[in-house]
Amino acid sequence: MLKDFFLLSLNNLKRRRLRSWLTMIGIFIGIAAVVSLISLGQGLQNAITGQFETLSTDKLTIQNSGTGFGPPGSTVIEKLTEHDLRVIERVRGVEIAVPRLVRVVKLEYNDAASFNYVGDIPQEKEKMELVYSAMNMEAEEGRLLKPSDLGKVVIGSNIAKETTFDKEVELGKSIVIQGQEFEVLGILKRGSSFQVNDIVVMLNDDVKELLEIDDEIDIIIAQIEKNEDIEEVAARVERAMRKDRGLDEGEEDFSVQTPLQSLEVVNQVLGTINAIVVGIAFISLLVGGIGVANTMYTAVLERRKEIGTMKAIGAKNSDVLLIFLIESGLLGLVGGIIGILIGEGLAFGLSSAANSYFGNQIISVDLSIPLNLSVLTFSFLLGVLFGAIPSYQASKLRPAEALRG
Repeated sequence: MLKDFFLLSLNNLKRRRLRSWLTMIGIFIGIAAVVSLISLGQGLQNAITGQFETLSTDKLTIQNSGTGFGPPGSTVIEKLTEHDLRVIERVRGVEIAVPRLVRVVKLEYNDAASFNYVGDIPQEKEKMELVYSAMNMEAEEGRLLKPSDLGKVVIGSNIAKETTFDKEVELGKSIVIQGQEFEVLGILKRGSSFQVNDIVVMLNDDVKELLEIDDEIDIIIAQIEKNEDIEEVAARVERAMRKDRGLDEGEEDFSVQTPLQSLEVVNQVLGTINAIVVGIAFISLLVGGIGVANTMYTAVLERRKEIGTMKAIGAKNSDVLLIFLIESGLLGLVGGIIGILIGEGLAFGLSSAANSYFGNQIISVDLSIPLNLSVLTFSFLLGVLFGAIPSYQASKLRPAEALRG
């Protein structure tokens, strides 16, 4: 019996093919938006999470609070100084503290220009090794900097590509940074972090001289002693800096972050953005649901005689109700299937375009079976829900009234 109802409902939708397709447009646009946005959001979240793989779990990052977006230290009102560095070094549990400079510079090569980050490397061997370890820096070609390599740089793999300067940057060639020539000593091995792939690395003295920096620090990396709890040491650093600056708790003009804290903040922001965007996409689904209701109301009016005939030959109210519910459910189900296909296609297309533009595997979109099944179920239930009232009205029609039309 159920099979017969299903085939009858399917045949009714085929008879009104154009109207059925127009009804499903709102549904599959909404479903496509939901699927593509969730898939891209999850891919972006995984990509950003991958950036934190380069941060060790035994290191703190300290910087002053910023005024906007930009590289570390570039948007702060007051820079960290050598005095702050000494305060942090005296905190119990801090093994070593390394000052870092990260700025944006103009690169010129092959008569082309590009703007990239430059990051300094301390010239003390112990601190140099700490930064290399913290950033997971390895040389793909050439070698990493040594304390004596003044006037030389190591560049990220993206900078060395032909697409940046219309010509591949080769080892031993000179690259102009802020109007001054530097020899390319090495090219970094490609990693999962933008920080490594798009950075110029030079010795601290070179950065200070090139950018005329005196007593300024952008970020401080603090290595935690073994067997120390990183959260406890972070709290000690906060207390020490508050005391030194004469600040009360809650008035901090600096931040002390562990890798887990940074990741938690990013995930919260991305989660909020995903919720807002998906909420907007659900408006399309609501419009699609109203379209289903409208189509089913029209179908009831057009098929009054058909309903009367079915009841006259013995069809029950429940049979008529089920037939119309199956029809509305099929509208939602087919709209959901098409929406999922379009949504996944959009997600893969946009991620490929982004990866191609940035020259890096930034967003990786995977087919999520649970997501697609959930969305498909929701789409079917949406059709049933919005078709429920017209279906109920159809089931309550009296045979004599229905046959009169």
